Amino acid sequence: MNYTSKIIKPQSSYFNLNLKSVWQYRDLLFIFVKRDYQASYKQTILGPLWHIIQPIFPTLMFTFVFGKIAKISTDGLPQPLFYLSGLIIWNYFTDCFSRTSSVFVSNAGIFGKVYFPRLVTPLSYIISSLMRFTSQFILFLIIYFYYIFFYQLKIEINYVIFLFPYLIVLIAGYALGMGLIVSSLSSKYRDLSILLGFFVGLLQYATCIIYPISAVPEKYQSIVKANPLTPILETFRYGFLGKGNFTPISLIYSSLMMIILVFFGILSFNKVERNVMDTV
Repeated sequence: MNYTSKIIKPQSSYFNLNLKSVWQYRDLLFIFVKRDYQASYKQTILGPLWHIIQPIFPTLMFTFVFGKIAKISTDGLPQPLFYLSGLIIWNYFTDCFSRTSSVFVSNAGIFGKVYFPRLVTPLSYIISSLMRFTSQFILFLIIYFYYIFFYQLKIEINYVIFLFPYLIVLIAGYALGMGLIVSSLSSKYRDLSILLGFFVGLLQYATCIIYPISAVPEKYQSIVKANPLTPILETFRYGFLGKGNFTPISLIYSSLMMIILVFFGILSFNKVERNVMDTV
């Protein structure tokens, strides 16, 4: 009787993405996605409805605080529509980033028991979070068409709207790259998980979620534009709402920064993966 054996060995290079192994374990990826989605709202009353409720309350709060009290400009757009357009993009980023940044710590048990390409786990987070984003995007479209048909809102839709799938890829890339870097560091330095909440909160105000770039004093606009997430959000608003500071150069800048972050994220992930069970 002939027997075949499979040798499992560490990666030979930090730069090896090992995408072939990820594809071979695609069934496991789908299982993780399904498990992730079901576990998120298990034993909850409203279940997946939380996907839709999640951006509604911040939108109402932003409308009252920043719109009615602070009277921050929204470039002439209805305030709920303006804030919701930013929140759904931001929620997808933070959801992917926060979960990917703890991939080693939260999966230490399974990582120490069975072999599979570790990159499958963060990728499953990106995909399962995309399902949540889809629900929130549908909510955005409902409110979007509500203003168009019932308030006769005139929106200049343009060709940039076709970049929408690419914008989602960019957001996912940023969350993946940044999350892998933080996860690699936090496996050894647990303090980073505490600082992560502060960082995400500050980054939200450095991104044009509650204000357009036009509302920023000119001398500070270069600082806001240096945030690579800002062009993504501005492009989304420009495509769907006809308002925003969109330039091809700014989107190219965001794309290059995303590639760099993903590169260093996978590099650090591959490096830590070899000895992660000794430190977690």
